[in-house]
Amino acid sequence: MWDFEHSEAGRAFDISYTLPSSCARALEAGAADIGIIPAAAYAQVPGLMVLPGVAIASRRPVRSILLVSRVPVDQIRTVALDTSSMTSVALTKILFDKWLGGGRTFIPMEPNIEKMLAAHDAALVIGDPALQIDRSRYLTLDLAEEWIRHTGKPFVFAFWAVRQDALQEAPADLVTIFQQSRDHGLETASLDRIAREWSPRLNLTESAVRFYLTENIHYQLDASCLEGLQLFYRYAAEIGALPAAPEMRFLKVASTAMA
Repeated sequence: MWDFEHSEAGRAFDISYTLPSSCARALEAGAADIGIIPAAAYAQVPGLMVLPGVAIASRRPVRSILLVSRVPVDQIRTVALDTSSMTSVALTKILFDKWLGGGRTFIPMEPNIEKMLAAHDAALVIGDPALQIDRSRYLTLDLAEEWIRHTGKPFVFAFWAVRQDALQEAPADLVTIFQQSRDHGLETASLDRIAREWSPRLNLTESAVRFYLTENIHYQLDASCLEGLQLFYRYAAEIGALPAAPEMRFLKVASTAMA
């Protein structure tokens, strides 16, 4: 979001912030034209085009998507789910079904780790609350790390999508706008500023924020990520966690004509 918040690019868009799952619902309802959606939403919301090249993915432990348990994994019977990310919920179900042992019961709950674990054996915790978990107190599994360990492929949590109906009014260079914003946000000075601003908000050190942004998150929707994404869709459909995903349709980069 760097250019949208710090440059002229943002003036062409009416921007709002919400949970990824709510972004998907807004696209489905036609209340938003473009949104960063959980990967799972692409299998559930028709009429979307993917902005190529940009993702929220991981090629190593992600730290912000955790299964937190008070018992060993083989003793887990009930799992409380933070449903703010449909993708992480589907990933949890895939990991249990394929590799951790099936037969668990999944219950949606508000993301409060104490309440979740008071009522259930384990909990899916997402985002800032996961980064703030004291992992010395619990048994924890990093879901991206588990996926990569079993499949050898990166995991894609989210990407930008645009409603096909909205393309007629979209800027011709829409793909470039989003890719450049990503690139500018990853510049050293930008990362320093983000870490400085978000450290007190998250109660994390600046170095921890910077490490998360540079080491845990991968921002390219590249060939290996697309392979991992297709495998996720296949597994999710096989176990009934998601409907079968349509073929991925990408927005094309506008060509530049030269006189």
